[in-house]
Amino acid sequence: MKIRRLKLSGFKSFVEPAELRIEAGLTGVVGPNGCGKSNLLEAIRWTMGESSPKSLRGGGMDDVIFAGTSSRPPRDFAEVSILIERDGSDEGGAGESEITRRIERGAGSAYRIDGRDVRAKDVSLLFADAATGAHSPALVSQGKISSIISAKPVERRLLLEIPKSSAT
Repeated sequence: MKIRRLKLSGFKSFVEPAELRIEAGLTGVVGPNGCGKSNLLEAIRWTMGESSPKSLRGGGMDDVIFAGTSSRPPRDFAEVSILIERDGSDEGGAGESEITRRIERGAGSAYRIDGRDVRAKDVSLLFADAATGAHSPALVSQGKISSIISAKPVERRLLLEIPKSSAT
């Protein structure tokens, strides 16, 4: 499974609709502190079903919605879509799917897969079938890079291996 595109609207610092295309090969996001690089990873994890506001650097789940600035009013909702490409080894077969999560202030989240309303569990199962998801070791959050680099080989292996409980 490969992520091909990330679309954000009203998610944290992305008040205006934004799209990040992830081309074949290596895609990197570079920018100064405070430009939203970490918010991109958090958007992916949130759409994959992350349910802990603390993991998203917030006090409540509504904190992912753009809160406003002195020159811009707050948004009432946030929406993130991930376009994934599945190869033939995934359970759903080869093809593309778009997973969307939307949250409205005070109303909670809703999920869609290819435009159909689904449960959070359906999204989690989709990613679990591909041995990935919101807690995948492939998604390295802010502050975790230094712990991986400074870890001893045995510790690094524990950080990067898929836990047995999520691999079954």
